[in-house]
Amino acid sequence: VDPVENHQKWTKDIEDIQGSPVTYPLIGDPTLAVSKLYDMLPNSAGETADGRTAADNQTVRNVYIIGPDKRVKLSIAYPMSTGRNLDEVLRVLDSLQLTSAVRVSTPVQWEPGQDVIIAGSVSNEEARKLYPEGWEEPKPYLRIVPQPVRDGVRGKTAKRAINGPTDGVSSGTVPFTF
Repeated sequence: VDPVENHQKWTKDIEDIQGSPVTYPLIGDPTLAVSKLYDMLPNSAGETADGRTAADNQTVRNVYIIGPDKRVKLSIAYPMSTGRNLDEVLRVLDSLQLTSAVRVSTPVQWEPGQDVIIAGSVSNEEARKLYPEGWEEPKPYLRIVPQPVRDGVRGKTAKRAINGPTDGVSSGTVPFTF
């Protein structure tokens, strides 16, 4: 909920401790508008981040992925005592991007480049056209295929995009295409 300038002060500490610089955009919420909008803080929380403590802000330890349609696609709430898992956040972002683009689902523990499941909304007739090489079908509702090639690359990941601004990306945003 702090201003970006306050977050930037932490980046040096993170680099010192973790050995890597923070290269992703930082977002601040000094007026608490976003925190209240997504029910991370109650409307009675005040109008500014000034004077708030970590205990006051503990419910703001949520991670959200919001799609281009302005809908929440993921929310993870972390307790104060637990660090966030960026690998998991990126894995979910990879899955959301892939499943939106090619009408598949990703199974438990999926990682980019691994097999995927043909979406249940795809009929067998349509699946034969999309996957003429066939699929493994341990159950009628579970049709497994290799991850389709997307954008000319198998297993393209959001990890490339998260490493800082790229073409068409302004400061304060993360590339996110559905």
